[in-house]
Amino acid sequence: MPAEQGAKHWQARLPFYYGWLIVAIAFVTMAIGVTGRTAFSLLLPPLIDEFKWDRGLAAGAFSFGFLVSAVLSPIVGRVMDARGPRIVILSGVALMSAGLLLAPWIASPWQLYATLGVAVGGGANMMTYTAHSQFLPNWFVRRRGLAISIAFAGAGVGAVLLLPWLQSIILTEGWRASCVAMGWLVLFGIAPLALLVRKGPADVGQNPDGDKTPIDKAAGRGAAAIVDPAWAATEWTLQRALRTFRFWCIALGYFLALIAWYAVQVHQTKYLVEIGFSPLVAAWALGAVSVIAIPGQILLGGLSDRIGREWIWTAGCLGFVISYAALLALELWPSHALLYAMVFAQGFFGYALTSVMGPIVAEIFEGPHYGAIFGTITIALIGGGAAGPWMAGVIHDATGSYRLAFVLIIAFCLMSAVAIWIVGPRHVRLVPGRVPH
Repeated sequence: MPAEQGAKHWQARLPFYYGWLIVAIAFVTMAIGVTGRTAFSLLLPPLIDEFKWDRGLAAGAFSFGFLVSAVLSPIVGRVMDARGPRIVILSGVALMSAGLLLAPWIASPWQLYATLGVAVGGGANMMTYTAHSQFLPNWFVRRRGLAISIAFAGAGVGAVLLLPWLQSIILTEGWRASCVAMGWLVLFGIAPLALLVRKGPADVGQNPDGDKTPIDKAAGRGAAAIVDPAWAATEWTLQRALRTFRFWCIALGYFLALIAWYAVQVHQTKYLVEIGFSPLVAAWALGAVSVIAIPGQILLGGLSDRIGREWIWTAGCLGFVISYAALLALELWPSHALLYAMVFAQGFFGYALTSVMGPIVAEIFEGPHYGAIFGTITIALIGGGAAGPWMAGVIHDATGSYRLAFVLIIAFCLMSAVAIWIVGPRHVRLVPGRVPH
């Protein structure tokens, strides 16, 4: 709907662009939704202590929920295309809050897998990174990377503010009380906000970025950004996308990067303790990564609008390369300087990958079926997240060390960067900072 018809929508009469309200809602949703899933790590020790389950059995609930969410991702993408984000996010809220509120009645492993595994994991998938990457790019063109990075920084803020709160509840009232508290927070903290979410600016009578520019001039600016007219003019369905080399390069690049992301997230604390750091220092390092990620995501996401998505993806991959290299070096030369370098590289650069995951796909496969395409690529994302911790653990069990796993993952990061350069979003559409005026 053209912006000149925006008077029909109360959103268009606001003194600011409605897209920034969408970003604010996404920020809060990410803060609560991602924390609701991450809280599993806090619940695991008391669950094992109470039920005397094997560690692998209990931890498997998280991985199982992760894999179920991978299966759901293409379906979520199709629903997003057809019905918009509101129904998807509200379904995620219902699923996650139900899982958390039913968790206190857990008495057997299957109930653990059903509640804290499938319900919480599947619900998180419907309202965090995957879901928001499918509609946030619609709201911004000139500030796409910046807007998405601000929204996704909510995950780091949530970790800083909510995880200590949940841990205090576990210590004083038990793990069941923490599940109930988090369940109500998900339900009442996200559901009302989700009612305000719209798929794109046309739904509220506005233009992307809140521009007042007439449609014909905006179209001319968009045409100036197109490098490959034939590719950009194609209506990319999922079936067409699956037949392209670019689709599979993106899937490979995302899969390899997520191996690096989740392998270090799961094994870093244990590794640091094994090489001589105290558990307190190891826990601080894990928390510091989330804090440092907040400015890194925002600054590098905004920079991607100026220099291109490939450069920021490469910076993120190199952040993980430096992080793993520092971990290897720490085994031989334990020092706080190397530890700080590892934390900074991982958080500031590595976590910035999330700010360009959506834009890379959107700028190559932009169109009415983008949600289904991104949802299918999410299988590779989640698959990498599930494979990374497993691979590192298996290699450690077989060799007695993480060295081989870390070296392999460094190679995977470099391959991921190469894959995205081969994909070349810049060969389809230029970022605003590169568009000739």
